[in-house]
Amino acid sequence: MSGTVIIGAQWGDEGKGRITDLVAKNMDMVVRFQGGDNAGHTVVYKEQEFKLHLIPSGILYPDVTCIIGNGVVINPEVLIRELEDLKKRGIDASRLRISYNAHLIMPYHIILDKAYEQVLGKSKIGTTHKGIGPAYSDKTSRSGIRVQDLLDLKIFSTKLEETLKLKNDMIENVYGLEPLRFKKIYEDYKGYAEYINKYIDDTSIMINKALDSGKDVLFEGAQGTFLDIDHGTYPFVTSSSTIAGGACIGAGVGPKRINKVLGVAKAYTTRVGSGPFPTEDTGKAGDYIREKGHEYGTTTGRPRRCGWIDPLVLNYSIMINSIDSLALTKIDVLTGIEKLKVCTGYRYEGKVYDYIPPHQTAMHKSEPVFEEMDGWDEDISGIREYKALPANTRSYIERIESLTGVPIEMISVGPERSQMILR
Repeated sequence: MSGTVIIGAQWGDEGKGRITDLVAKNMDMVVRFQGGDNAGHTVVYKEQEFKLHLIPSGILYPDVTCIIGNGVVINPEVLIRELEDLKKRGIDASRLRISYNAHLIMPYHIILDKAYEQVLGKSKIGTTHKGIGPAYSDKTSRSGIRVQDLLDLKIFSTKLEETLKLKNDMIENVYGLEPLRFKKIYEDYKGYAEYINKYIDDTSIMINKALDSGKDVLFEGAQGTFLDIDHGTYPFVTSSSTIAGGACIGAGVGPKRINKVLGVAKAYTTRVGSGPFPTEDTGKAGDYIREKGHEYGTTTGRPRRCGWIDPLVLNYSIMINSIDSLALTKIDVLTGIEKLKVCTGYRYEGKVYDYIPPHQTAMHKSEPVFEEMDGWDEDISGIREYKALPANTRSYIERIESLTGVPIEMISVGPERSQMILR
């Protein structure tokens, strides 16, 4: 048996869906273990572009079982919309299974998410307004509604009625908004239940049985290490554990089930929303990367903040996740930039850190220490062998390897499946 975890090594949007799609063809099962529809994986399959927010990208392979694990929070309306889109485009999604224990995103979660961000004003987190944080808050406070509650509408009705009283009190009296109506929510979720009931299962048993029988299982994360609720740039983070260890919790497997951890990183760095970003470039280079790399959110369409590669970020991710190797994506985007920058340290109050500073103020106010490398002008999108890359491209890749001490085993040189160099 083999359990492989794919995680983002930066602030998310590293192209994990693309790498998951590539690795999934050799897997028997793909498991999404955290997050919600605030994540978005863009995959090109048979000249069609698929934007998946909840369903693992392994669904595009006819022999792969796909799991939405207990660590995911699910907006059933979004899930059904994805299933319907796949059906219309000729993709069989009957191999999807949803954990009994995954939590549901409810309409009041979305309203409260938006309202709270508005109150924060300039201090806002920069959420996607999808209700993710409030759903995880209810899960932690033991007042959440789970997928399995849809299997017994009496239980669902009771939980909804009790919770809605509290949520409406906040919606009306704290935020001054119109209260939600029980009947509308109940009828909507009753319809969702009828649609998705056939997909609900005890997925932790399914996953462990697959591993016991020698099957290969891929655990797919959303977002990135620096958006992890514990280890990210708090409070500008997501509401779940995005790191490799989160796969065990969010899928229901023991840590000895994990045999390999593959980190995904862009050849530069991006992040969405507020929070520290030491290597951000707000000038011409950042704009060039954004436009050439189409750096706009899959879920929201928001422009991403862009900047230079940051091995300090990567090294922290390698440590936290026990990353065995890296997949480097979008290196083709850097073609045409005369001088590339690589961060080798952070300068704060006269001290240069070669690691992530432990205090958030230092992280916010640090100045990056850069070394410059020569870029390249050659079109690398058609190259499939590492040795055929321009010398400056190889030097850039090898410098990242030398600063991180981890091999780069995959290099993407374009958005298509075939545009990948395997080392």
